[in-house]
Amino acid sequence: MPADKTAATRPTIVDRRILDDVAPEPGVAKPDPVLIVDGVRRSFGGLTAVDVQHLEIQRGLITALIGPNGAGKTTFFNLMTGFDSPTDGTWSFDGHDLGGVPAHKVAQYGMVRTFQLTKSLNRMSVIENMRLAGTGQTGERFLPAIIPGMWKKQEAEITERADELLARFKLDAKREDLAGTLSGGQRKLLEMARALMVGPELVCLDEPMAGVNPALVQSLLGHVKSLRDELGMTVVFVEHDMDVVMDISDWVVVMAEGRVIAEGPPASIGTNETVIRAYLGGSEGEGEVALSDIEAEQEDQR
Repeated sequence: MPADKTAATRPTIVDRRILDDVAPEPGVAKPDPVLIVDGVRRSFGGLTAVDVQHLEIQRGLITALIGPNGAGKTTFFNLMTGFDSPTDGTWSFDGHDLGGVPAHKVAQYGMVRTFQLTKSLNRMSVIENMRLAGTGQTGERFLPAIIPGMWKKQEAEITERADELLARFKLDAKREDLAGTLSGGQRKLLEMARALMVGPELVCLDEPMAGVNPALVQSLLGHVKSLRDELGMTVVFVEHDMDVVMDISDWVVVMAEGRVIAEGPPASIGTNETVIRAYLGGSEGEGEVALSDIEAEQEDQR
């Protein structure tokens, strides 16, 4: 059954202090997890890309998923959302066992994702991209499609919702433009808006700030925060910019070589020695350093 929830039926906004007493350690239990992962592993030949023993994502908060390049973050997203199948393991979303469930069914349950490289249909207009994301459309079936009276009202409702979201993301002026004419940042906004067409409970954002003009970054950050603060949604996002992670996340999960090596609030992760060693590849006791310092050094090298 589609998880098309209106604002009136959404869960109450979660108190962000709910994780204050949760221990910052890998696999720790959360007070109200919406996503639970057990023993999920994905191997490609002799390479194990993902090996997550246990992970819980707290409902109604923003969780950042970080780690060095090749840590398995995007592969993990693909597994959770039905775009790939694990070699072993089980995982559930909001009480639904997702083993073997295809991506479109996962979205109907209420978990959607965006992609690092946007997937907009460039030769269709912005509003057509939005309409296409509406689920359970009667007019998509052959016989009802030839009788306009069976789908016209539903299409009008879908269009109304699409226009509301375009206005929310300040894309209403681009409504009739081809999606391919949008800037990189505007395409990110379109993909985020389109993901909300199914009224999801959990949104997975794969590097939402990648390739975005700095002028649009703050706008995107504001929209991500609003998913939590105004709509009561759970957000999990992959990001390399530690300033972004520290700004908007309530909890941080760190992956390296496919495994979860650390969890905790942003402040604790920034100086976690295990995390720093994973980024630097060094050994324990190499001195005080923070992830922000590592990122700054890497940026200077680029």
